[in-house]
Amino acid sequence: MTLKDQITEDMKTAMRAKAADRLSTIRMLLAAIKQREVDERIVLDDATIVAIVDKTIKQRKDSIAAFQSAGRTDLVDKETAELAVLQAYLPARLSAEEVSAAVAAIVADLGASGPGDMGKVMGAVKAQLAGKADMGAVSAAVKAALSK
Repeated sequence: MTLKDQITEDMKTAMRAKAADRLSTIRMLLAAIKQREVDERIVLDDATIVAIVDKTIKQRKDSIAAFQSAGRTDLVDKETAELAVLQAYLPARLSAEEVSAAVAAIVADLGASGPGDMGKVMGAVKAQLAGKADMGAVSAAVKAALSK
């Protein structure tokens, strides 16, 4: 079963259970997937859908930070609930040690050294770790590896 099929089945389950908050989050995710499919006239694979979920999660985290600084706890709670639903569609994330090891291996393979090679290393790392790790943590690991 593809990830898109799983999301669709979860939407049907949420409809039957009358879980309005969960249903609205899943519908929002499916709308983002459909929008990308229509815009690019393609059928998305699981890796691309994971990227969409990742982007949506990043938006939720940014919103939570903004709402917390504004003192809007009601909206923080709503965004946090959406975040929990969305995180269920991500594959298991790599630990910080696994990310550091993968980054170190890629830096060694590319022979990169110094901050000037950041773009080259990030391109290779992003291709390998997309959807498997938080890109913010990956970027920090690349910076640390290149500063040695």
